[in-house]
Amino acid sequence: MAKVTPKEARRQKRHTKIRSKLSGTPDRPRISVYRSNQHTYVQVIDDENQTTLCAVGTMSPKIKEVIGTEEWKTKTLNVGARCGRAVASFRASRVQQSRHQQEGIRQHGSRWR
Repeated sequence: MAKVTPKEARRQKRHTKIRSKLSGTPDRPRISVYRSNQHTYVQVIDDENQTTLCAVGTMSPKIKEVIGTEEWKTKTLNVGARCGRAVASFRASRVQQSRHQQEGIRQHGSRWR
């Protein structure tokens, strides 16, 4: 079994603290953003009904249709922006408010620009 690095352990600790205080409802779902080194994944989650309302990532077929299937194209900044637009259009059509959760990754700067 791989040993967890101290940096990853701190991230997991922040993640559990955030999740203990934050849950999604049908009226105000939770938006979960996970950033790996190469890709970004976004989910809109209703915790009361235990359902994922919307899920999109840089590897999803919807995004690859627009950007292209070459591997280098799925790792660009434009793809992350497309993921954000996809979630924003979902929010505009079905959800008025939501709660943002960033998987224990430290936030710096303005969150909503």
